[in-house]
Amino acid sequence: MITRIDKLALELPNPEHASPNAAAAVQELLGGKFGEMSTLMNYTFQSFNFRGRDKMRPFYDLIANIAAEEYGHIEAVSYTINLLLTGSTKRGSDPNATPLANATDMRNSYHFIASGQAALPVDSMGNPWNGSYVFSSGNLKLDLLHNFFLECGARANKIRVYEMVEDRTSRAMLGYLLVRGGVHIVAYAKALEKLTGVDVGKLLPIPEISNKRFTETRPHEAKGLHRILYRFSPNDYREINQIWNGTHPEDGSELIVQDGPPEGFDPPELPEEPQLTSPLGPDIDHEMFKDIAKKLFG
Repeated sequence: MITRIDKLALELPNPEHASPNAAAAVQELLGGKFGEMSTLMNYTFQSFNFRGRDKMRPFYDLIANIAAEEYGHIEAVSYTINLLLTGSTKRGSDPNATPLANATDMRNSYHFIASGQAALPVDSMGNPWNGSYVFSSGNLKLDLLHNFFLECGARANKIRVYEMVEDRTSRAMLGYLLVRGGVHIVAYAKALEKLTGVDVGKLLPIPEISNKRFTETRPHEAKGLHRILYRFSPNDYREINQIWNGTHPEDGSELIVQDGPPEGFDPPELPEEPQLTSPLGPDIDHEMFKDIAKKLFG
């Protein structure tokens, strides 16, 4: 089970202006092959399918625990997309005024046709996320190697999206996820080292661009977030410290396990978009809904 907390893992600033094309690029980090939905579902299925758990408990704990954090990463990317889409069409309740006219020039029309001007489980081109992105071979060494590759691929995509967008909202989200994704890369590298004896840490970072190069990663690294593995459970997954220990391969800082999730921040308020009848249409008959509720619930 996942305990949900009504907080975001990072503080997201509002963009200075709407940017639907930036939102389309950020979609890759949500529903693309290397997006946050893929990391969540890969680790979730691997943890569900894990055989020999008692014998290999630290590895199971690591995969299951990281899966829980990925849920929050999906939320952070989704809010970024939603903030970038807010106010990108003409607000109003008259459909005859063609309030969505400018949406025909925007890269991802699904944001305006298939949702309330909001995030969807699709990639940057509008292709739906699909279960073929999930790799759960049953072989621990192979799954860990895949997870290391998946996190490195996700990092490469984040860096490229960072180089595509200028808005402060996307870059704040990217700075945080580059740091936290870096934790997961190191964690899987260390797991492979424990399992095989191979020094995977010598490969890092992949791509060969240090997080310290990005303005938005520096405050998080200054707080030590690159060396903290959160334990997302009140009682379980206690053996992750058998893998997450020692020093960070880049700067030699001590790795620590922190019990509980990060403190978190209030999610930004998303205003109504009446031209998409989001959240409600202009012609809602409240008395009708009261009557229906009375009939349903007495």
